[in-house]
Amino acid sequence: MAKPKKRYVCQACGGVSNRWQGQCPDCAEWNTLAEDTPATVFSMKHDLSSGGRAVEFVELDKPGALPTRQPTGLAEFDRALGGGLVPGSAILLGGDPGIGKSTLLLQAAAKIARGGHGVVYVSGEEAAGQIRMRAARLGLSDAPIKLAAATGVRDILTTLGSMDAPKLLVIDSIQTMHSDTIEGAPGTVSQVRGCAFELIRYAKENGVGLVLVGHVTKDGSIAGPRVLEHMVDVVMSFEGERSHQYRILRALKNRFGAVDEIGVFAMAGEGLEEVDNPSMLFLSGRDEPMAGSAVFPAIEGTRPVLVEIQALIVRLQSGATPRRAVVGWDSGRLAMLLAVLESRCGLNFSSAEVYLNVAGGYRLSDPAADLAVAAALVSAMADKPLPPRSVWLGEVSLAGEIRPVAHGGLRLREAAKLGFDRGFGPADVKGGSEALIYDGLGQLANLVDRIIGNS
Repeated sequence: MAKPKKRYVCQACGGVSNRWQGQCPDCAEWNTLAEDTPATVFSMKHDLSSGGRAVEFVELDKPGALPTRQPTGLAEFDRALGGGLVPGSAILLGGDPGIGKSTLLLQAAAKIARGGHGVVYVSGEEAAGQIRMRAARLGLSDAPIKLAAATGVRDILTTLGSMDAPKLLVIDSIQTMHSDTIEGAPGTVSQVRGCAFELIRYAKENGVGLVLVGHVTKDGSIAGPRVLEHMVDVVMSFEGERSHQYRILRALKNRFGAVDEIGVFAMAGEGLEEVDNPSMLFLSGRDEPMAGSAVFPAIEGTRPVLVEIQALIVRLQSGATPRRAVVGWDSGRLAMLLAVLESRCGLNFSSAEVYLNVAGGYRLSDPAADLAVAAALVSAMADKPLPPRSVWLGEVSLAGEIRPVAHGGLRLREAAKLGFDRGFGPADVKGGSEALIYDGLGQLANLVDRIIGNS
């Protein structure tokens, strides 16, 4: 075994010296070096208990200045962020190609720059001239944004270090960035992780709001290592169908706000426009009541959103294999709900094709939509429209019971604001609106009796 080497550690600053001397070479204190002999050479090389810099602690119970959020100028963007950009925060924005990520960030960057704050926009996919063309189309040519087309992280950080720290730094996208200290092509796991770490460290040290644009895979998840989502403070997803005009900005992770807030935008000729009342988007064209259509008051964060659920039942000839098609809802939950309707209510869907659609391309994950889906299915099967201007909410159990839902009163008040005057759901909903007549249902069979019996 190799003989351990002696070392001397300063008791004042923690500095390490290979020989004893009267004065510490690091802090200039006298007679502070003390011998410290580790058990083995290995432990000496891997001992991290000394030799580092002192860490400054902040008392949690003592008052201090808190970071001030920077509004982006887009109210829907600020809502999804939790109130605006937090200085020193790192945001990862993902979405399908062509969904409008760069347009959204360019509009937010222009509003911040027009407010007198420094903004740097670095693109690894487009030339500066291409970004200027898009800015001209959006009417943002007068915004004092510093544009750059670069992919080298060392070049970017060196340039940023020679200037005043901006308020907002946009990297479009992180998969195109490259570090010369790491082997591998841009977009590999090591490159994405290393480049993101350096950029995040710069943002934390200088109080810069950092936005990283991320590519997505074919299944919609953000490309690259999963650790990238752990490194950032906020993970956002920009969703929507390119065939529809609206887009939904959803927060999947947020250290500074709610994780279920959404911002709704509509794609127009001059960029993205904010939608103050998204319920009107998803309820358009509901002048005449139709069979198989039910309205569900969903909750996205603190915002109620009314969406329309449409169902279609097609009877098949005997022996044909029925099809189940779902858009915007969980297909497994539809299968469970069909089984409950057959087992507990005596309805037969085995010889019928079932098509379910959430209007407008909206995606539902709230279990409170069970009752609205069941109402649409029963209405389509009986070919009887539901009561006009009615909303449906409630979770359905395997026993056929209608269970309570969260924020039932808030959902009903939003429905009353939009002109709905009747609601159906669990019996114990409180805090609704006086302008809305509410009927409590205990069992799913009660719903079937009301629809088929037209009561």
